[in-house]
Formats: sequence, structure tokens, C-alpha cells
Amino acid sequence: MMLLDTHIFLWWLFDDPKLSQNIRAIIGDFNNPVFVSSSSVWEIVTKHRLGKLPEASSVAENVPYWITKAGFKPLAITPEHAQLAGSWDTDHRDPFDRMLAAQAKLEDFTLVSVDKTLSSFPIKIIS
Repeated sequence: MMLLDTHIFLWWLFDDPKLSQNIRAIIGDFNNPVFVSSSSVWEIVTKHRLGKLPEASSVAENVPYWITKAGFKPLAITPEHAQLAGSWDTDHRDPFDRMLAAQAKLEDFTLVSVDKTLSSFPIKIIS
């Protein structure tokens, strides 16, 4: 099972050329259930509000709709996810990334991301 990093989710929605053919094939394979975290919803809406994602206004208005439209499944944040995200002893400070890593670890998902800084977490990553 796959968990998409926020940028991968947006690249998929916008058919961004930065999304590699390998990742496109993995996401597009219906044998691979694909999840989008509530953390990514929070990140998209927050960054859009701050003016950092102006191109994502239609997505930011209703992220759950776009998750479903893409054929993905939402992944809620649990107290266990929050506990691990906050407790990992790593210098990685981004709370969204920490949550995605914790969810990937606890749910035994593979995180799909091109963010090399996530390698500081003991999780499976496809980049």
C-alpha cells in the first residue's frame, strides 16, 4: 500500500512533468491501494492560505473531493501516529513530513516521495 507525499499528490492531480514515469505507473496500478493523509490536506490548505500554493486553489477548496476523484483513499491521523511523529529523535523539523513518516511506519505503507530528507526516518520510500 502506498502513501503519497503531498507534492506527489498534487503532481498527480496536475499531471506535472516532474512526476516520473515509474511513480506514475505505481500510482496508476489499481493493484496498489493509494492513500492520502489528513496531514496532506492540512498542508495543502495551510500553504494555499499563506499564498505558497496559489495554483492549487481548486484543490484547496475541497481536498477530500480530489482525493476521491483521483481514486485514492483518505488516511486519518490517529493518536498513535501523532505520538510517533512527535517522539522520533531526528533533526527533521517539518511537522507534515514527520506525520507522513509516522503513518507510513505504523501502517506499514510505502511512502511515495522525492524528498530525500525523509530518508532520516526508518520507513520504506519509493522515489
